[in-house]
Amino acid sequence: MDKEKEKEAKTAYPFINRELSWLAFNYRVLQEAKDKSVPLLERVKFMAIFSSNLDEYFKVRVATLKRLIKLKKKTRKKLEEDPTETLDQIMAEVHRQQQELGEVFRDGILADLREHDIHLLTEHDLNPGQEAWVQEYFDKTLEPLLLPIILDETETHLFLKDQTVYLGVKMWEPTAADCMPERFAMLEIPTKKHGTRFVKLPTVGDQRYVMFMDDVIRFCLPRLFPNYSTFDAHAVKVSRDAELDIEEEVSGNLMAKIRNSLKKRETGYPARLLYDPETPQDLLDRMMAHTGITEEALVEGSKYHNFRDFFQFPDFNLPDLKYKPQPTLVHPQLEQEPKMLAAMKERDYMVHYPYQSFDYVLRLFEEAAVDPKVTAVSATLYRVANKSKVAKALAKAAKNGKLVTVVVELKARFDEESNIYWAGKLQKAGANVIFGIQDLKVHSKLGLITRNERGKLVNYAYLSTGNYNEETSKVYADHALFTSDKRLTKDVEQVFNFFIDKQTDKEFEHLLMAPLNMRQGFAKLVDQEIKNAKKGLPARVTLKMNALQDERMIKKLYAASQAGVKVQLLVRGICCLVPGVEGLSENIQVRSIVDRYLEHARVYIFHNNGEEKLYIASADWMTRNLNRRVEVAFPIYQEDLAQQIRTIIDLQLADDTKTRSVDNSYIKPHAPTHVRAQYAIYNYLRELVPPTPETACERSEEEQ
Repeated sequence: MDKEKEKEAKTAYPFINRELSWLAFNYRVLQEAKDKSVPLLERVKFMAIFSSNLDEYFKVRVATLKRLIKLKKKTRKKLEEDPTETLDQIMAEVHRQQQELGEVFRDGILADLREHDIHLLTEHDLNPGQEAWVQEYFDKTLEPLLLPIILDETETHLFLKDQTVYLGVKMWEPTAADCMPERFAMLEIPTKKHGTRFVKLPTVGDQRYVMFMDDVIRFCLPRLFPNYSTFDAHAVKVSRDAELDIEEEVSGNLMAKIRNSLKKRETGYPARLLYDPETPQDLLDRMMAHTGITEEALVEGSKYHNFRDFFQFPDFNLPDLKYKPQPTLVHPQLEQEPKMLAAMKERDYMVHYPYQSFDYVLRLFEEAAVDPKVTAVSATLYRVANKSKVAKALAKAAKNGKLVTVVVELKARFDEESNIYWAGKLQKAGANVIFGIQDLKVHSKLGLITRNERGKLVNYAYLSTGNYNEETSKVYADHALFTSDKRLTKDVEQVFNFFIDKQTDKEFEHLLMAPLNMRQGFAKLVDQEIKNAKKGLPARVTLKMNALQDERMIKKLYAASQAGVKVQLLVRGICCLVPGVEGLSENIQVRSIVDRYLEHARVYIFHNNGEEKLYIASADWMTRNLNRRVEVAFPIYQEDLAQQIRTIIDLQLADDTKTRSVDNSYIKPHAPTHVRAQYAIYNYLRELVPPTPETACERSEEEQ
C-alpha cells in the first residue's frame, strides 16, 4: 500500500489527536482545582499538578513538534499530521486553559483562602508592620541569594535556566533632572536556594499571611537598586526541550551518553518562554535580545509562573482543609506471615497500592538479601525513590554473595540522574547491572528470587503495574502480585534471560511480553470476543489503562463494537478513540477518573464466553508501549485475587462522583448512586482486614 492509500485508510476511522487528547486530560486535572467539593489545600495541589504537567508537555511534546516543523518540507509531507496545524491547535487550547487557570486562581482559590483566614499578599497589600518585617526578612534572608544582571545595550548572551522564574526589571528615576537613564535588569527567583517559593509572615490572631517570594523581591527592589525609585518588574520562565536524542549503539558507554545528554537538556532550545502580558515591550525586547529567545517561543501567561511551586504552599497546620487521612491498610494475610517467601510458597498474594502498604515489597527483597538459601535476585528498575530501600536491599544481596541482576532503565525521562546514581551503587556492590536493550525502553516491573530448597531451585516472582518506588506508591493506584506459580515464574525467568542474551526467540505460555507477543496476544483476545459476538454469545471487553493511542488496537476495538461486543474503557489520560459513533463505536463507553490518587494500573478483562481471562500489566495501548518497550502483562489465575480486581474495576465503572467522559463532562447516570470509587475501594479492602478493637471503634464512629 502506498503512502497516499495508507493515509486514506487511516482517515476512514475517527481518531482524536493525541496532543489535544492529552490537553483534555490535563483540563480534567484543572477541573479538580475548580471543584469546591475538593478540600481547599488539595485544590491548590491540583493547580500545581496542572502546571507541572503542562511544563513537561511543553518540554517534551511541544518541543518535539517544533523540531518536526524545522524539517524540510519534503520530509514533513511524509508525516501523518501537519505539525504546524497541530501546534496552532495546541497553542489555542493552552491559551484557553491558561486563562481559566488564572480565573480559578484569582476568583476561586484566593477568595476561598481568604474565607479561611489565609491571605496571599502582594507587594501592595502590606501594612506598616508587615512592610518592616518584609524588609528585614529580605535583608537577612533573600538579598544574599540574589545576583542581578544588568541588561545593557550590549547583546551579550544570557542563559535562562530551565523551569526557573526570573524577574525582568525596568527601573528609572522620573523626578531628578540629572537622573540616571532608565535601566533594565534580570534576577533569578532563588526558590531552590531558599527551599520554597513562599514566605510566611507573622500570624496575627487567627489571620495567616503568606507572600510569593517574587512579591517580597518586588517590594524590596529599592533596597536592591538604591539609585532608582521607580520600578516595573515582571516574571518570565523558559521551558527547554527535554527530549533526549540518544544513539543506542551496541558498543559504547550508554551511561556516559545519558550523562552527556542530561547536560544538553539543561541547554536545550527553548520550547516556551512564558511571560506576563503586562510586561512593557521595551523590557521584553531587551530580555529577548540578551537571551536569544525569539518571538515564536513566546507564550502569554500571567503575573506568576511556575504554579507547580504550589506543591510547597504552607498548610498552616489546618488538617480540615486537606483530604481526611486514609491510614495505609495492612494486607489481611501477609501481615500475619513472618516470612514472605514461605507465605508465597503456599499461595499467591495481591497488594493494592496506595490503599495497602508497600512494606511487603521491601520485606520481600530485604528477606531475600539475607536468606542463606537464596542464590539469585533479579529486578527491573524504572523509577525508584531517591533513597530507595529496594535498591539498598539489592545492593545488600550482592554484597552477601547472591547473584544479583538488575536491569536499570537509564532512559526513564526525568529520572535518569537518580537511575544513574543507583546503577553506580549497585555495580560497586557487585551486582550485574544491565542498561536496558538496544532501541527498547524497559518499562516492565518485575522481580525474581531463586532459592535452593532441598537441592532444587525454586523461583518466586513479583509482578506489578507500578514502580519499585516507596514514595509514589503512596499516591499511585497500582496492583502487585506475589507468586511462586511455576506457570508465571518460568515465563518471568524467560524475560530476564531476554535481558541477558537479547535473543528474541523466547516463547511465553502465560505472559504477554512487548514487543514479542503482547500486541498479537491482545489482538487475539479481542478477536475471540468478536467471534463470540457473531455467534450470538455474550461478548464483553473491559479495559483500564493510562493511555489509548495505538491505531491498530483502536481499530480492533471499533471492529469489536461493530460486531456487537460491549466495550467498557477506563482511560485516565490520552484517548484517541471516539466512542458513540453510530455504526462504528456505539457499543464503546469511555470513562476517566481523576481523584485524590493517580490511577496508574492497567487491567485487561475479556469475557471469553464465561471463561474469563484477566490480565494486569505495565503497558498502555500506545504504539511505543507495544512496539518499542519491554512490557509485561500477566494473568491472574487465583480466583480470589481475580475477584478482587473485578470488584475494584466494578467500583470504578460505577463511579458517578469523579468519573468524566472523554469530552471532560461528568457522567451523570440515570440513577446516581454517588459512588466515589477510590473511597469505595478503600472501604472494600479495609473490610478484608479482621477488625481489632481500635479499628472496630473507628469504623463504628465513621458509620455514625
